[in-house]
Amino acid sequence: MGKLGSAMVDPGAPFGARTAVSDNGTSPAPSDQNGYTVVEADSLEAARALTDGHPFLTEGKGRFAVEIFELVPM
Repeated sequence: MGKLGSAMVDPGAPFGARTAVSDNGTSPAPSDQNGYTVVEADSLEAARALTDGHPFLTEGKGRFAVEIFELVPM
């Protein structure tokens, strides 16, 4: 996280217990996301570049991933 410097807007937090609800009132399985961090970057590619050397991505077996989402104004 220290490598991100001023690009890190919010260090985020891990997610705990979770549930989900769908538009028909059922409870589908929730996603397997574990937490979040908010970074500021000029593009998705620039945000992706911030993951270089991320400890979750060092195993090289495809078991872990970091998803990147653009936050858009409402």
